[in-house]
Amino acid sequence: MRCKLKNALSLFIVLSLGFLSACNLNGNESYQMKSFTFINQKGQDFGVEDLNGKVWIADFIFTSCETVCPPMTANMASLQKKFKSEDIPVEFVSMSVDPAVDTPDKLKSFMGKFTEDDSNWNMLTGYSQQEIEEFARDEFQTLIQKPESSDQVIHGTNFYLINQNGEIVNDYSFTQGDGFEKIIADVKKQL
Repeated sequence: MRCKLKNALSLFIVLSLGFLSACNLNGNESYQMKSFTFINQKGQDFGVEDLNGKVWIADFIFTSCETVCPPMTANMASLQKKFKSEDIPVEFVSMSVDPAVDTPDKLKSFMGKFTEDDSNWNMLTGYSQQEIEEFARDEFQTLIQKPESSDQVIHGTNFYLINQNGEIVNDYSFTQGDGFEKIIADVKKQL
């Protein structure tokens, strides 16, 4: 029974993510993000005020994810390394979609599996499940849902580009083969 439930949940997640990927910003309109302050992997307050005047890339992950989060985080780490090698100033923000589980220490440990450099990357927690679900929906136009019957969280897999004015200007599927070059080109346009 547990296997059938897990398979059904996996199918639901895949279908949901496919739907969510089709519902993106397409770069046609920017959207001004509201102010936020959460807690990062160092246990410090971190929010939109820390990002004012900076270009940043955001995504949604959780540390006990069994599917998309590890490759998403690996891709984010690769992007971080690529931007640093080209001396392009970009901040990275990963928001936990499972804040009851993802403490600052867990986020720090999770990040450590992919990079030791957290100088321009903040993984955030410090909010309720309802708050992150509403924040993702209202600010990033993406779905987050934590089923009661599972420890896995349904969430979108896009990376979001936010400009120096705090406007979301584009989003990208982390699975797109040309995604890195497009993101890099788009970031350069924002600087």
